[in-house]
Amino acid sequence: MSATGRFAHYPRGIFFRHFSLATLATGCVVLACLAILTIQLSTLWRAREVRLHDARDAAANVSQAVAQHAYDTLKEVDTLLLGLVERGALPGASGFDPSRMQALLRSRVAELPQLQAIIVFADDGRPLLNSGTTMPVNLDNPDNAYLHYHRLHNDLQPYLGTGAGRLAHSEWIMAVSRRINLPDGSFGGVVLATIRLDYFRKFYEDFSIGEQGTILMTHDDARLVLKIPYAGGGAEAAEMPFRLYSRGLGGRAMIISYRKISAYPLLVLTVLSQDEVLRGWRNDAYLHLAALSALILLIGFFGRRLLSQLNSRLIIEERFKASSDELKVSNQRLTNLALHDGLTGLANRRSFDEALTVEFSRAQRAGNSLGLMMVDVDFFKQYNDIYGHVAGDECLKKIASVVATGMRRAGDMAARYGGEEMVLLLPGADIDGAVSLAESLRRGIENAGIAHTGSPLCKVTVSIGVAVFPLIKMEMLATTLLNAADHALYKAKASGRNNVCTCDSREKKFSRIDAVEINENWCQEYLGQAGMAASQG
Repeated sequence: MSATGRFAHYPRGIFFRHFSLATLATGCVVLACLAILTIQLSTLWRAREVRLHDARDAAANVSQAVAQHAYDTLKEVDTLLLGLVERGALPGASGFDPSRMQALLRSRVAELPQLQAIIVFADDGRPLLNSGTTMPVNLDNPDNAYLHYHRLHNDLQPYLGTGAGRLAHSEWIMAVSRRINLPDGSFGGVVLATIRLDYFRKFYEDFSIGEQGTILMTHDDARLVLKIPYAGGGAEAAEMPFRLYSRGLGGRAMIISYRKISAYPLLVLTVLSQDEVLRGWRNDAYLHLAALSALILLIGFFGRRLLSQLNSRLIIEERFKASSDELKVSNQRLTNLALHDGLTGLANRRSFDEALTVEFSRAQRAGNSLGLMMVDVDFFKQYNDIYGHVAGDECLKKIASVVATGMRRAGDMAARYGGEEMVLLLPGADIDGAVSLAESLRRGIENAGIAHTGSPLCKVTVSIGVAVFPLIKMEMLATTLLNAADHALYKAKASGRNNVCTCDSREKKFSRIDAVEINENWCQEYLGQAGMAASQG
């Protein structure tokens, strides 16, 4: 069959089963575009919600700040009026001095920037004292709302009128008043303070509320007291109800936050235009959508190109399949050579290190035990000195064949660790089984009867260190197990060689330095005894 004919059936028969390559590639491109579009739209919508949430918080903060400022301003003026009433230095009290009282009122007005004037009215509505030079419009009427309220209410609570008054030169004011009681408790007049609305306006205009935003101060009966941006018509603030103003918003979506001014019949509202708040987001959204459209077009273009490249690649892969299989076989052979020791046929150090890392991680995850056996040929340097390195290599091959018999399960690995040292990795082993196996290997090597005149037993023996971790914690390292087996090996060496030892915390531990010193002293003693026996013979 030709390469083109094989390609026609290759995707359907092996990889894609029910769909052609073109269908799958097109589906992937469409799904990628839909995923990008969904993520981007979701991100844009989230950004919109965040922008609106921030705007609501900003409106709430402005309302809170404005309400607190209004409360502090009114409270300061009200406290001044209360002090004047309670000190009893007003008309009807004994020792009343109009000239001193006039001077006192003017000094108090000079101290507070929000105050325009303080006026004292008699019980019949006549102004008795005035810290200013002019009388506000609507306040010079004997039947004004302040006098009417205090005549009917025999308490000393402050009264805030329903609207704002105006001075002769068109400066708009708001008044706060308190009742004056005569010594017998009867109505004696009213002390009234006028507050400049311009004082509030200057403070409110410092807030950033956008071109279409508004700050309103209204009375409880929905009549406007002040509006920012300032329209210049105080009459609008005094006369136009808030419900009429709200109709003038033109049906636009608004963000509104309000705060009640504590202890006073006033309400502060902050109104932000939602369109203005979202203007920056909308511009960003248009830019993102334009970039997204360009990206989707690019994905479609390159997806088409990719499909063409995949078709060409499958044809090329089919043509060179035979040579690829041969290359795999060659690579496998090279891999085997790279992972096995050329002398003993066991796994080499690199292969062992990789297997130790893998098995250690597997034991950590599964909660299984892992054992390691480290084997070292006793007096191997003397063996090479006596019999030569060629004989030493043959000796290592025989020992390796015995060590290899310790691989009794699929995961076991015997490897040459270096020089005359060999290791046996035992996944899932317990300490008793590992020690029993090590003793079996030690006896097997000893029973092999490899002659060694440099050894006290006159034959080749090995020392074996065994370490088994029954439960490997996640914070432990593979080198911990390796060090434990190495420590056990040096214990076996230090205890006389031809021995099997484990790394047990209940036994006496030998450091590497101590073990080397013991081995060297033991070897010197053995060589001295061997020399004496030779001279006597």
